[in-house]
Amino acid sequence: MDYSELAQSILTNIGGKDNISKAWHCATRLRFNLKSTDKANTEAIENLDGVITVVQSAGQYQVVIGNAVAQVFAALADLAGLANPDTAADAATTTEDAGEKQNIINRFIAFISGIFTPFLGALAGAGILKGLLALAVAFNWMSTTSGAYKIWYSAGDAIFYFLPVFLAFTAAKQLKVNQFVAVSLGAALLYPTLVTVMTNSTTLHFFGIPVVPTTYTSTVIPILLAVWVLSYLEPVLDKLFPAAIRNIFTPLFSLIIMVPLTLLVVGPIGGLIGNGLASGVMAIYNFMPIGAGVIMGAFWQVFVIFGVHWTFVPLMMNNIAKMGYDPLLPILSAAVLSQAGAALAVFLKSRDQKMKALAGSSFVTALFGITEPTIYGVTLKLKRPFYCAVVGGALGGAIIGAAGTHASSFTLPSLLAVPTFLGHGFMGEVIGLIVAFLGGAILTYFFGFARQQQADHSVVSDQSDNTVMAPVEGTIIPLTSVHDEVFASEAMGKGLAIVPNKGTVTAPVDGTITAVYPTGHAIGITANSGAEILIHIGINTVQLNGQYFETMVKQNQVVKRGDLLTKFDVDKIKTAGYDTTVMVIITNTADYQMVKPTDATEASDNWILELQPKEIMEGAPANV
Repeated sequence: MDYSELAQSILTNIGGKDNISKAWHCATRLRFNLKSTDKANTEAIENLDGVITVVQSAGQYQVVIGNAVAQVFAALADLAGLANPDTAADAATTTEDAGEKQNIINRFIAFISGIFTPFLGALAGAGILKGLLALAVAFNWMSTTSGAYKIWYSAGDAIFYFLPVFLAFTAAKQLKVNQFVAVSLGAALLYPTLVTVMTNSTTLHFFGIPVVPTTYTSTVIPILLAVWVLSYLEPVLDKLFPAAIRNIFTPLFSLIIMVPLTLLVVGPIGGLIGNGLASGVMAIYNFMPIGAGVIMGAFWQVFVIFGVHWTFVPLMMNNIAKMGYDPLLPILSAAVLSQAGAALAVFLKSRDQKMKALAGSSFVTALFGITEPTIYGVTLKLKRPFYCAVVGGALGGAIIGAAGTHASSFTLPSLLAVPTFLGHGFMGEVIGLIVAFLGGAILTYFFGFARQQQADHSVVSDQSDNTVMAPVEGTIIPLTSVHDEVFASEAMGKGLAIVPNKGTVTAPVDGTITAVYPTGHAIGITANSGAEILIHIGINTVQLNGQYFETMVKQNQVVKRGDLLTKFDVDKIKTAGYDTTVMVIITNTADYQMVKPTDATEASDNWILELQPKEIMEGAPANV
């Protein structure tokens, strides 16, 4: 993949660098805050090689790339002159303009996402390390008193112990306050002297005012509230001090005011909120653990699609900080593995080589907790596998919820997270994950695909004249879903559409070429049976004036099924910004009792349309 070329195409189709308010990336997506989403050509971006899909969620314009997202972002940052292109810790900006106004829910989700995304990988890695150490101790491979254990445990636990410091840095970035003052504030809450005093429940007094004994190690909400208050204090202090001394006195008075204010007021309020959230989550979970398992196991990936999954991250981390465990993470792993199972089934069942390759790679990434390529590239694209994965996740989640499995550390829900579930309900977790994975795989394999014809061309040639072969290889989609109102409305006739894998168009029937368009983007053919078929290559591709098309037949030429009609360059047409979807339309639909797409989902070597002549009475078997 040419990352620079892909980045340039994305940049051009989102409206150029002047349309970017903010840009950054997570594990699989380029994320943009655009000044105007109307300037973005979503259809063109989705058709780029290397782009899985485009999602607009939580006020963000998200381009799903997959595992190569960091390389694409680096190339994009170079092309657009974005700041800090080498780190995901900072959202690269070209302007302070916030772009389109977002509602409060979208702003909150974007805020949470911006806080946790930069160090989520390190957080997940540290959580897995703690889980592996717990596994090593459980199997007597290592002692908790050994030097190796203590060193590795320190490596795994440090990011959680000092979590307020990390959160202070990223929250300050989001709220546009001095990041190092915010970090100093977070570090003050973890200062050894204060931690010792608070742990011993010794009451400190600040000029006679008692400080509530509270420890802030591993906490989330208190430091976020503190940085939020700081975002209001800092501008006031900046106005009070002249520019010559502002760089010193604003930080000075920020610390003088905020550290005691946090210990006296903000921190205890944050602690109360955290305790309330933890108690609320557990009350709901304890009331209906199986129901919670079904809901979270079934719909977690739906939450991911809409971007609202970020709202659960602080809750889960807060549960671990307040109670020492979290009951949601084990359930979410079932949702993830059910998607992996569905992807494996698509890999095993699909005969489309491009889909097979994508399903195989996304199956592996899903096992490790990265499900976006699986969702957008495979299961949601084919629809039925996604539904099957939802059922598998619900079944596995119900078992895990009933077992009451707990996660001892935060990490990405995945197969790697299993060691963090050791202890209460662990066997239920194992059974639940197996059920989720096999459920997603088995349901997808047997029910996730529409009926597939295994015939090759020699068999198809024996089919009735009232069937239509696929003129191109690719993925079949409903005609009503194409991005053209005329075709989608079926005003020109019924049929279907195919997202092509190759730029080769062959005759779908035995017949005669009745229309050859000079631009090469469309061919009309009349079948020997009388069916009038229009093959239209791409949407608005007439504007290319024949560029990237090569017509191989002439008007009135007699052709057989499988004869080459047209060649077109899929990649160059996509790069030019056009949708390459091929429409196959029966223009004389009115002459038929029924024009029905078959149950095939892939066009390679399949017949795709059944035509029932009017003389066949309603309810009689079709001649297929």
